[in-house]
Amino acid sequence: MARLILLNKPYGVICQFSPSPPHQSLADYVRVPDVYPAGRLDTDSEGLLLLTDSGPLQARIADPKHKLPKTYWVQVDGAPCDADLEPLRHGVDLGDFVSKPAQVRVIAEPEGLWPRVPPVRFRANIPTTWLEVIIAEGKNRQVRRMTAKVGFPTLRLIRAAVGEYTLAGLAPGQWHELRVAAPNPPPVPAAPGRPKQRGRRGPNKAR
Repeated sequence: MARLILLNKPYGVICQFSPSPPHQSLADYVRVPDVYPAGRLDTDSEGLLLLTDSGPLQARIADPKHKLPKTYWVQVDGAPCDADLEPLRHGVDLGDFVSKPAQVRVIAEPEGLWPRVPPVRFRANIPTTWLEVIIAEGKNRQVRRMTAKVGFPTLRLIRAAVGEYTLAGLAPGQWHELRVAAPNPPPVPAAPGRPKQRGRRGPNKAR
């Protein structure tokens, strides 16, 4: 069985265990040896981060080819209508890649949401809107780039779920541990055999 830790990563915490002033690191919250993040979460993003001591499980969670859905609560600048969000449902060109189709909908502010520290800086007289965005990718700052591409910059981003695992019951900085079955490691390819060499005829070989 593998250890799987579900952490509600606070804003401003860098996604590594080694110190990186002025940011706090994961070591300030999870004092468990030999666990590592399965995937990453930007320093200025909050929410669910999974950590494990199993290399195969870490790879399974982090690898986009397994299409593990990631659910985000996204507060954006402005008031997009459904038509504004339609491009995200088909994929948008972000320059270095085209995002895969996402599930996107407008939602109410998530119930029980904690205040961010430091607070989000809002523009006077400009409304904000909460979205639920579900993607199966995880490229660098992808959700922020997607919302900016359609004209609604992200103000606050919280990862609410990764696959079946959610933030439920976790305040910022809190975590709990599960024991889960680890996938089998990929088979190690056999070392190639030595190629047969065509030897030269020795002096005693019949011709």
